[in-house]
Amino acid sequence: MVKAIRVYELGGPEVLKWEDVEIGEPNEGEIYVKNQAIGVNFIDIYFRKGVYKAATMPFTPGMEAVGVVTAVGPGITGRKVGDVVAYAGTPMGSYSEEQILPANKVVPVPPSIDPTVGASIMLKGMTAHFLVRRCFKVEPGHIVLVHAAAGGVGSLLCQWANALGATVIGTVSTNEKAVQAKEDGCHHVIIYKEEDFVARVNEITSGNGVHVVYDSVGKDTFQGSLACLRARGFMVNFGQSSGIPDPVPLPSLGAKSLFLTRPSLMQYTATRDELLEAAGEVFANVASGVLRVRVNHKYPLSQAAQAHADLESRKTSGCVVLIPDCIGTTS
Repeated sequence: MVKAIRVYELGGPEVLKWEDVEIGEPNEGEIYVKNQAIGVNFIDIYFRKGVYKAATMPFTPGMEAVGVVTAVGPGITGRKVGDVVAYAGTPMGSYSEEQILPANKVVPVPPSIDPTVGASIMLKGMTAHFLVRRCFKVEPGHIVLVHAAAGGVGSLLCQWANALGATVIGTVSTNEKAVQAKEDGCHHVIIYKEEDFVARVNEITSGNGVHVVYDSVGKDTFQGSLACLRARGFMVNFGQSSGIPDPVPLPSLGAKSLFLTRPSLMQYTATRDELLEAAGEVFANVASGVLRVRVNHKYPLSQAAQAHADLESRKTSGCVVLIPDCIGTTS
């Protein structure tokens, strides 16, 4: 038996229960991993609240972790006991001291990458990767707008887009987060509680608009994001922390011939080669200093409910990780 977080009913952070679970043994093609650090992401909150539907009830949330392989199932090659590996995406269930994973879903973690950094960078880093490299390919001269610029993905987006030669505009909620966004490569920072971001973007771009908006906020920013785009601009909505956006009449996109997409990391890492390429580029950019990973908040795994509450109330910045209680941490 190991300790894990379980969800028996949908709702607020209080539905996250800390209890004993039985893991079992790895089958063919599987490995047994003892987690060292677990990433916390907004998608975990979406599953907890029922915005996304879990395949089973009850379920263990979590879609990102770094751990040490402690056992391998039959037929496994390329993975061995003692390997440090990371995964992001499916199967859900990383809010656990230990878990069984398909061997083809994990990637090796370079020795230069600390487990807490690895658990912070896998899902968020590969998300940033496909957003700026594949969904809309950011190039020198582009002007990009990043909402929640001081968040886990937002911070990485700003750094990566800046490194690619773009002019980066970021929105944040506080002066403290504005300072971080500047450090992360934002050329212009908008505190959306103090000024209208649409008007400010219009001013910054001399009325031309931006080439792409990366919007993880959703309902509160969606219409404004569309208004910020130039002709043939790309609206990339990859989250809805404020709620699901209202439906968009398709003809409304025609006035400026806009592109609208709602992408998911899972479709951009569907093959083993895509997964290895994405993770490899993320780890390489961390090692080279292009990406600075801000692990600003650590919680014991047993306090996942507090981590969710803080993330939802925008009390966090950068990355949030859970550390198994048997390892220990300081918040």
